[in-house]
Amino acid sequence: MSDIIKVKNMCLWYGEHKALNNININIPGKSITALIGPSGCGKSTFLKSLDRMNDLIPGVKITGDIRYKDKDIFDASVDVNELRREIGMVFQKPNPFPMSIYDNIAYGPRTHGIKSRAKLDVIVEKSLKDAAIWDEVKDRLKKNALGLSGGQQQRLCIARALAVQPKVILMDEPTSALDPVSTSKIEELSSKLKKDYTIIMVTHNMQQAVRISDQTAFFLLGELVEYGKTETLFSTPSDKRTEDYITGRFG
Repeated sequence: MSDIIKVKNMCLWYGEHKALNNININIPGKSITALIGPSGCGKSTFLKSLDRMNDLIPGVKITGDIRYKDKDIFDASVDVNELRREIGMVFQKPNPFPMSIYDNIAYGPRTHGIKSRAKLDVIVEKSLKDAAIWDEVKDRLKKNALGLSGGQQQRLCIARALAVQPKVILMDEPTSALDPVSTSKIEELSSKLKKDYTIIMVTHNMQQAVRISDQTAFFLLGELVEYGKTETLFSTPSDKRTEDYITGRFG
């Protein structure tokens, strides 16, 4: 499994505040990487750097090297829209657009120039099937997406991310606002999706990281303390701070 994202000596500042310090991590393709650590330790900031979402925040400065498929994502030749098409994002709170279920999914492909109704029909159906929600919504595609339950809305947002055929899906605590049944559906879905996609997921739920991730990265106070195979990191962590966090001594 080759590495799809390589981060070297990355630091990030919000104005004067250094939020990430010297992050080094290589993320293999077609796998699930969990980012864990207490609130405010830099997990989401790191996640949002990978598709340049932090570009939208004034006063952010990033140094070091972030490569996606061996290309520097900050290189002047990189089309940010294309980067964000290949690296999709699913947020903590489901955020469907206030339009029909169909139009939510067709939105991305349309902005990338697909106008044919027949093509859009195929994309909408495939994306909803891949997000394991087609059977629940196929008879109500014209209905407003805001009428769906929270768990369905989150799977709809995953389908919307899939519709533009990304390679990587970033998930920022995708289940923290959901009930246990919806959470397990998203976890099952993530495990299926990794056959075709690379998933990088911020989670506060350590059991979730153990259940579904292949690698886990532990962040603390803006530093990457430890990174490795999930099983190893949770059973025999090499850093005392990791051990203290996963056994609940702080966090």
